[in-house]
Amino acid sequence: MKRIRTAARPAKALAAVASLALLAGCAGSVGGDGSGSGDSAGEGFAYDASQDEIDEALADLDPVTIKFQPSAMSEKSILAPNGLDVKKAIEERSGGKITVDIVWGQAIASYEDVDDALADGRVDLAFTLPSYTPAEYPAFDAIGTAMSTLPSSPVASDLAANAAGVQAAWETPEVLEEFEKKNLVPLIPMLAAGGYSTMCSKPMTSLDDWKGKQVRVGSAAAGKQVTDLGATPVSLSFPETYEALQRGTVDCDLGQLAPNVEAGTFEVAPNIGVASDAGIARSAGAITAGKKYSALPVAYQQVIFDSMSTTFSTMMEVVIGAKAQAVEQAKDNDGSVKPFDDGVQKHMAKYAKNLSDKTAEKAGVSDAPKTLGTAGSEWAKSVSELGYDDKGDFASLDEWYPEDASYDKLGDELFEKVMAAHRPE
Repeated sequence: MKRIRTAARPAKALAAVASLALLAGCAGSVGGDGSGSGDSAGEGFAYDASQDEIDEALADLDPVTIKFQPSAMSEKSILAPNGLDVKKAIEERSGGKITVDIVWGQAIASYEDVDDALADGRVDLAFTLPSYTPAEYPAFDAIGTAMSTLPSSPVASDLAANAAGVQAAWETPEVLEEFEKKNLVPLIPMLAAGGYSTMCSKPMTSLDDWKGKQVRVGSAAAGKQVTDLGATPVSLSFPETYEALQRGTVDCDLGQLAPNVEAGTFEVAPNIGVASDAGIARSAGAITAGKKYSALPVAYQQVIFDSMSTTFSTMMEVVIGAKAQAVEQAKDNDGSVKPFDDGVQKHMAKYAKNLSDKTAEKAGVSDAPKTLGTAGSEWAKSVSELGYDDKGDFASLDEWYPEDASYDKLGDELFEKVMAAHRPE
């Protein structure tokens, strides 16, 4: 599990965050004005405060417990750090005043019901999937669909795309309004996680390979792209996918590699197809808070919000690390890892651009693809400057990807440049 940072930050980073924090009162914040009810709101603290200063700010506040539903099914899941690291960051920074009760496997509310659970207080903090209900989150869906137009690579492009998604979501008022209408508070308004690949019983890299195939998809946008490539999209719950692939009722799964590593998918579908340019529209998620968060003292809101740097970097460590494991598992099961042929890539890129523009226009956010694209180019430069370049191709990812990879520096930079302006004050 990754190391959690509390108060120590590079001096340059702290100065940047401090200056952004001063602007937060003008820029607006996710937690309102921090007035709370009477004196219960207390006073906040600077993001670069020492632990002693944080402890002092929290000294007179009553301890609280918050329920957190991360994306993982259990504490042993490959995705478990997405919950455990956030819990540790919040509890350590709060000096133990905030206890995080992790609820694994969406035990309180499914992804379909979690918005209501957050709004009515059954869950306080959760990984949600707005992309599952595009009619309720059209602007969010537009940015998720536009993700398919960004460059694709094993590491660098995924890092840049995710940072760009966070930035584009914060910079699109309609996205924030969609959360607000549901009485939800976005802490990370978009987490695109990992890029999509095909996992098939037989290799599927050419246009001819796609024709007539049954492909399990997780979103309407992905289904449209699959149809355009000549295959038939199949709507199937993830737990049913392994057996469907084993029986041959579907030929491929189209999705992220991380959950398939955990599910053992590569035992029955060991042939991975990857994009080398434009890709598939993603079923993006978000980290969202509910009723209880909005009622907390501002200092507690700040503790929770500050953990979002850890949330972002941990998510990227998990999903990209899982890619390396997926490549290894595919090879262990006599499979292959190949990029899609040029014909597929050109077809995919053209359709992705058209679908992205139409989706954004329909959602009333026609500038969203441009906003995302500009942010993507900027973050690609930042990713490279931080030394996160790809060191090889996808097929050899298991050989060159470091087991101790850390994206803390990227999480810090994202917080400084994008998220600090929305910090509760």
